[in-house]
Amino acid sequence: MGRKAWRLGMVVLSLLPIFLLLAGCAGQKVENQGVYTIADTTGDWGFPSPYGHYPRGPGYVRMSFIFDTLIWKDAQGFVPALAREWQYDPQDNAYIFHLNQNVTWHDGHKFTSKDVVFTVDYMRKHPYQWVDTSVIKKAEALDEYTVKLGLSKPYAPFLSNIAGTLPILPAHIWQNVEEPEKFQQKEAVIGTGPFKLVDYNREQGTYLYEAYDNYYQGKPRVSKLKFVKISEEMAAAAIRQKQVNAASPPPELTEDLKKEGFKILRGTHDWVAKLLINHRKGPLSKREFRQALALAIDREALVKVALRGFGLAGSPGLIPPDNPWYNARVEQYNYNPSKAEELLASLGYTRQRNYLARDGQILELELLFRGTGSRSSEERVAELVKEQLEKVGIKVNLRSLEAKTLDNRVKEWKFDLALSGHGGLGGDPEILNRVISGQGFNSARYDKSEELNSLLAKQNLEMDLEKRRQLVNQIQEIYAREMPALPLYYPTSYWAHDGRIELYFTPGGVGSGVPNPLNKMAFVK
Repeated sequence: MGRKAWRLGMVVLSLLPIFLLLAGCAGQKVENQGVYTIADTTGDWGFPSPYGHYPRGPGYVRMSFIFDTLIWKDAQGFVPALAREWQYDPQDNAYIFHLNQNVTWHDGHKFTSKDVVFTVDYMRKHPYQWVDTSVIKKAEALDEYTVKLGLSKPYAPFLSNIAGTLPILPAHIWQNVEEPEKFQQKEAVIGTGPFKLVDYNREQGTYLYEAYDNYYQGKPRVSKLKFVKISEEMAAAAIRQKQVNAASPPPELTEDLKKEGFKILRGTHDWVAKLLINHRKGPLSKREFRQALALAIDREALVKVALRGFGLAGSPGLIPPDNPWYNARVEQYNYNPSKAEELLASLGYTRQRNYLARDGQILELELLFRGTGSRSSEERVAELVKEQLEKVGIKVNLRSLEAKTLDNRVKEWKFDLALSGHGGLGGDPEILNRVISGQGFNSARYDKSEELNSLLAKQNLEMDLEKRRQLVNQIQEIYAREMPALPLYYPTSYWAHDGRIELYFTPGGVGSGVPNPLNKMAFVK
């Protein structure tokens, strides 16, 4: 059994009801089934093991229903999970975790400190894409239910980005796994979380979970949890027809749904759409050229036209204006095509009919964007960016790609400009390190400013909140000056649900900052 279709359990748990739903049939009503159904516009986010899920927030959320962390967050903040209590020893620069003693893995084995130590050591050997464990100097089991994690240096984001994000693996299963990304047998999804995986279908983009009745934090409130692929355009109809319990409909339909009695959740602006810039190649390697791009793009117009007003214009410092870490002193590069042309002229470009040229070569760039098969917001943004850049003389060729192909092209530096985005901005400001100098496809991977590199390193070491705030302020200012990638906008996200489960947007995001209302604790407590 491989990644494409993984099944276990009885035939009655097959995907026939999902297929009927996707075909547009109402089928059975979800409110009487003990099943909670969630609509998702993308569908497949990878096999929901720590090493199998796709490295974006929804993939992490799919996995989090199965695997628990040492601590977690609910609607108020940090709460116990596998660890019932914890403390920091500043003298030893170590965290001590006292573990819950009534935890079992889905196969009935007891969970102990051995599993925590194993996980840390295993992920040092096999790095997990979502958590950097390199700061942990030593993981030590003090007894069967006490773990000490000693750090090599102070690390301000430890609780949110490691203890609250790192999925703990069962040592008795993973100790002989040498290629974790290829490990997708049924044993690969044995965790300690509130749900067990029953079915995953890559082609259909569907997931089916069932409750783990022996969950140490209490029996889950629903017997089954189901994810189905439904387009944004069909989301409102699906929730009205009671085909799904929760969905993210187009923002303009949320008021009508609210009047009809559905619960509406409005998220903070923790997801950012960016113009990624290949700063490794000319002329994009010139800081002034990248600043000209920022001046030539009307970010307010992108929000008004492409998002129909449901969002905020991007801040060149990356952090959104409604975030407590936002620096209002950051240079904003307000829309100014004349100034953009002046900067381009200073770089030696002159007009030749409709476009700029230098040394007889027309200034021409390719812009990649995600195609969905229908006219999407990404396509509207791409067309507007093309129009605005061509106004100042930059010829732009648009190219539509499937999402994963686009991510791979960006990761391999096979692009000029690309529209992409990520969440996590509502979590710890360590996200700046990951998306400025980190090596993932969501990152600008920018290392040309020694001052910026130094500030990024220092902010994670600073345990004093106000001193750290000063460092984060400086990071935003220098990032805006260097402009390795341009934040375009922060969409306002909405979710609609029937109220059966009180969903909520987690303060600081799920795990290390996923801006998603599907916190597993909502399905337990």
